[in-house]
Amino acid sequence: MKEYELTVVFHPDLEVNPDPAIDKVKKTIEQAGGKIIKEENEGKRRLAYPIKGQTFALYYYLTVSLPSDGPKKLSSVFNITDEILRHMLVHADEKRAERSAEHPTDTDSSDSEATEPVTDKDNQEEK
Repeated sequence: MKEYELTVVFHPDLEVNPDPAIDKVKKTIEQAGGKIIKEENEGKRRLAYPIKGQTFALYYYLTVSLPSDGPKKLSSVFNITDEILRHMLVHADEKRAERSAEHPTDTDSSDSEATEPVTDKDNQEEK
């Protein structure tokens, strides 16, 4: 079984009670023979462009382990589910995960030093 990252973008009207739609996604993963490793609810966000007339959506991220025919099964169900605006399933990048675990991002502001604006001295007129 391979590990995948699944992003599901739900209709914004589900903000009040997204649990049935999330449960449907989880049930579909289990029916496809997969296991949920990690899940994360990112909440409501603005979309970069309208999808099916919606400018906002609920984002839900899952890390799942699926058999070889699992992605096809998930896609066939998610494509006809009204609550899901979009979904994306990609292979989990194990090397990136290992690097981020070894070297967490540094939030120190010393790297973002203020710099002086660059001026083009050749184009400036001398008085």
